[in-house]
Amino acid sequence: MDIKLIAIDIDGTLVNDMKQITQTTIQAVNKARKQGIKVVLCSGRPLSGVKAYLEKLGISGNNEYAITFNGGTVQTLDGKILFSHGLSYDDFLQVEMLSRKFNVHFQVENNDGIYVTNRNQSPYSTAEGFLVHLPINYRAPEDITPDTPIAKAMYVDFPKEIQRVKPLIPKDLKERLNIVQSETCFLEIMDKQASKGNALKDLGKSLGLTVDNIMALGDAGNDLSMIQYAKTSVAMGNATKEVKEAASFVTKTNNENGAAYAIDKFVNNK
Repeated sequence: MDIKLIAIDIDGTLVNDMKQITQTTIQAVNKARKQGIKVVLCSGRPLSGVKAYLEKLGISGNNEYAITFNGGTVQTLDGKILFSHGLSYDDFLQVEMLSRKFNVHFQVENNDGIYVTNRNQSPYSTAEGFLVHLPINYRAPEDITPDTPIAKAMYVDFPKEIQRVKPLIPKDLKERLNIVQSETCFLEIMDKQASKGNALKDLGKSLGLTVDNIMALGDAGNDLSMIQYAKTSVAMGNATKEVKEAASFVTKTNNENGAAYAIDKFVNNK
């Protein structure tokens, strides 16, 4: 196998349930990088929420890359945006209106912050702000203007509420936008072109790589597109059934250093 780029999801994949990268995983990634292989973190988070893990892995500079906002943005680690697919204002208006109809908490995100449209914000929004190192701001819907950049919108609520809302989303909206569940409490809504798979394809082409040169590791619905795209596709042992069925290999769980196990198997010849 001629793997030259490894795309790794963060939550449930790179890190364990304590949100930690183990030394075993760091060593496997470092060994791969010493062979000249690019390691690209692919997350629903903004770059600010990815940087701490990049630092742990020793990855930095304008010749290294991250896929953020679930594929909405591809950028260098010094912040230069290479590809971007944001949510339109008209789409924002529709999905925000539906949040009121469904009685579910709602927020939008960009690189500057998280903007909640409910005065009594969801505790999961609070946790998200802490996790990705972004300020949380309340904005009435009319305060979001056509000039406001929107990387993604999210329905954010208790897992049972997200499960209640999922089947209520209109068919035409599902067809027009990319809607994925990244966590039990998050339903993420993005431009149709914004997916980890499309972002990985665009980045690979810009680096002169083919699908045969790409390995992808993930566990959740927002990872499915890159698992389906990469020639060497790895589902975590804790992955959803859909991701496991789409992958060419199922590794150990994120609490068993599954990412390191797969990288060692396919790249490091261990």
